[in-house]
Amino acid sequence: MAIRQGDRVLMLTDPLLDPRVVDAFSGLAAARGATLTVYMAPDTRLPRVPDQLKPLIEDATFVVSTWFCSIEDPFNVAMRKAGQRWVKITYFRDLDLLKTPQARFPVELVSELIRATERRIPKGRAFDLRFTDGRGSDLRIPFTAAMRDAMYASLRWQGKISAAEPGCYAHYLPTHGPNFWDSTAMKHDSDAHLAVEGVLYPQSAIGFPRPFDERIAVVFKDRFVTEVRGESAEAAELRDMLVGGRLIEGGGCGFNPKAPRNTVYPAGSNAPGALHFGIDLKKPSDFLRRVLPNWEEPPVHQDLVVLDATVTADDATLIDRGFLVALRDPAVVELASRFGDPVELLEASL
Repeated sequence: MAIRQGDRVLMLTDPLLDPRVVDAFSGLAAARGATLTVYMAPDTRLPRVPDQLKPLIEDATFVVSTWFCSIEDPFNVAMRKAGQRWVKITYFRDLDLLKTPQARFPVELVSELIRATERRIPKGRAFDLRFTDGRGSDLRIPFTAAMRDAMYASLRWQGKISAAEPGCYAHYLPTHGPNFWDSTAMKHDSDAHLAVEGVLYPQSAIGFPRPFDERIAVVFKDRFVTEVRGESAEAAELRDMLVGGRLIEGGGCGFNPKAPRNTVYPAGSNAPGALHFGIDLKKPSDFLRRVLPNWEEPPVHQDLVVLDATVTADDATLIDRGFLVALRDPAVVELASRFGDPVELLEASL
């Protein structure tokens, strides 16, 4: 957590957060000579930070949050640019998660997996980031050299995933790594035009109880969903939900080898090479309201899940049919050998 003596810690929470998590942060802050203030919102789905709360956030040096608006709200982005440290605890809503294998996995290895993936991505030139799979997915995101520099210079893509770095946005538990593409590539201009085009055949999505039996096609043009093809009830729900929505996360990727692979909630699997594609919807989804009334994200957001994608940056392969290539990077394997059997640590749970 990297809470330091003198830190002014602010927790932005919700009623469904395990109160033992708050107690744990309270004890940690006290043990390190920091102060802790807790603010509870009615739920996690606030689209923006309320104006009356901004002075409280401005006074903090360290923010722990469950709120959806933590990353995209321009106010929060500006606070991090000024050096404020943030930890998002989407994956630490229950204290018992500390007993899981993913919590015990060495954070140094998660960092090295992220760095080894970043090293494979071309530098100094334009390239296409491409997502394909055996069902027919073919989604392309065109990167300029400037976009590459902006996206992959972030602290998380440098493998600095603790809360020690000024301006950080860290996840805890440390399972969900950085996105391959999001508004960071356009310097946080979420409305920037970008010719993201193609088709995605997701295996599942938030709110659906099981993987799709039908090959459902989600078609993108200039980042927007223009069509959903399919005859099943699931396709009809997705069509009503997604058409007109905008892609905001292109390939949120897992990097923790001990994270469960075949899971969707809350935003897709965090196993290495598992991907989710975040879409902001044109209107709130009655389907999401109905099936997930207490979901941590607002009913104007949906994540499509793909567990078996191949991801390339021109000729460089980043993920091969769901397998994160960096798992066999020599630097990763060498580091893993310091903690135990590298094959067991990196691949046994796949």
